[in-house]
Amino acid sequence: MAKGDDIEERLIDFAVRIINLCTHLPKTSAGRHVAGQLIRSGTAPAPNYAEARGAESTNDFIHKLKICLKELNESRVWLLIIKKSKMLSVESLADITKECDELCRIINSSIKTSRARNES
Repeated sequence: MAKGDDIEERLIDFAVRIINLCTHLPKTSAGRHVAGQLIRSGTAPAPNYAEARGAESTNDFIHKLKICLKELNESRVWLLIIKKSKMLSVESLADITKECDELCRIINSSIKTSRARNES
């Protein structure tokens, strides 16, 4: 397994879980809106991370990781909106919210490490 394969796999799994979660959102105008936004932001980190792994430079790598983190942060907010609006139960959102938070920390740590290496 190459370096980064495990994170890419987790991001792919996260995207699949987001897709599956969105199928359970209410079929109301609000539910459809939130589902569309969450599918967009929740499926974006995996391909952005894959792009980062093929970056042309350290700055390009950092830039693509920052996009990945931005999409994860947006997903976290949509998950909170779902929770607070009671579109889905708190219990059904707990694991995916925890995974989103962990992925945010991992990607943020990678950005910091890459910046530090780039500056030295």
